[in-house]
Amino acid sequence: VQLVESGGGSVQAGDSLRLSCATSRRAQSSVAVGWFRQAPGKEREFVGGITWSGSRTCDADAEKERFIISRDYDQGTVYLQMNNLKPEDTATYFCAARETGHGCYRYSVEYETWGQGTLVIVSS
Repeated sequence: VQLVESGGGSVQAGDSLRLSCATSRRAQSSVAVGWFRQAPGKEREFVGGITWSGSRTCDADAEKERFIISRDYDQGTVYLQMNNLKPEDTATYFCAARETGHGCYRYSVEYETWGQGTLVIVSS
């Protein structure tokens, strides 16, 4: 599986962004995908995930109301819609894939493949 994130950028507080995680076409229907973020000087943290079937998502409790994950099998892409962004959301966002299991996975060690990350900067 190969993953490529896109959609990051610099925005103002309160704005929205949609990040994309493009998966290789062959694997698009067989991987669980998670989103993580890492701010400078901080540990990588879970943002949200989606099962391989797309039937269930799991979210970090703190972002449950603002971040929405979805997937488009035709496009081979998983999306992270981020609304009402705050300066504390500033981080590099990564997507990750896991090729086994039917669950929604919250820990970075549960994923096998990672994208290169896309930077999100939120100004107040």
